[in-house]
Order: sequence, then C-alpha cells, then structure tokens
Amino acid sequence: MSDYVPMTRDAYNRIKAEVDRMEHVEMPEIAERIAEARSEGDLKENVEYHAQREALGLLQAKANKLKNDLARASIIDPDKVPRDQVGLGATVLVRDLDYDDDEEFTLVGAGDEDYDTGRYLITSPVGQGLLGKRVGERVEIPVPKGTLKFEILEIRYESF
Repeated sequence: MSDYVPMTRDAYNRIKAEVDRMEHVEMPEIAERIAEARSEGDLKENVEYHAQREALGLLQAKANKLKNDLARASIIDPDKVPRDQVGLGATVLVRDLDYDDDEEFTLVGAGDEDYDTGRYLITSPVGQGLLGKRVGERVEIPVPKGTLKFEILEIRYESF
C-alpha cells in the first residue's frame, strides 16, 4: 500500500462529506434500530438485532477506510500537471499492441474512480504504468492476468 493517496480537492471534500454523513446520519439510524431490536427480547435468536449489528460493523469499516484515505491524502491540482506527459487528470488513448485495438483511460485520484467508464486510479497498475509517459512511447504493464502492451497515441487534459 502506498504511503499517500493522490486526489483532487473536490474528491477530498466529497469523501469528507461522505464520512460525515456516515458518522452523523447513517450510524445513529442503525444504532436506533439496534436498540429497538434489543428491546424485543432474547438476543440469541433475534435476526434483526444481528443484521443491524453487522450493518453497523460494515459501515464503520467503510468509514475507517475512507478516513485513512483522507489522512494519507496528497492533494494534487490537475492544472499544474505537465500537459505533454501522462499525469493526474489525463485521458490517454492507447493502442493495445497484442489486439491492435484502441483503448482510452482517464487517470484520476481516489474518490473519482469508475472502472466501468474508464476512470482508473492513478495508483492502479495501469495508472502507474502510464504515469509520466509521452505520446509515441510504448509501455509494458504487469497486471494479474499477464502483461499489457500499449503504445501511447494521444494525451488529453479536460476539466474534472
């Protein structure tokens, strides 16, 4: 695990608001449901009680992970990233050299990732493999299923 978590100021603020909502809205609601279930009697066979305790534990674990990310956050201003190389906020068009087709990745910080739409964390294997590269360079990126081989065709920077 890396020592820092790169993210934009907007993502930092969004994650912080999510943690606040979890701690001040969702957790108290679950705590109320636990108290109601507890008042129904025997806890050994009280399914609702155990389900709410589990829900609270899962929510607390998620909040703790997000708070850890915030504590290790490194706020990066995408406007200060060099535009001639791949960095945070770059949309990179690459040619897959094994399949001879084009793919597009946008490298984002924590809180902005969405792998279904091609928004990859800059700390992911793909993000790290492309980071700092320029148009025309070829890269080999080790991933769990083997090695990706790309040629960088285009680098664009658009607003987040």
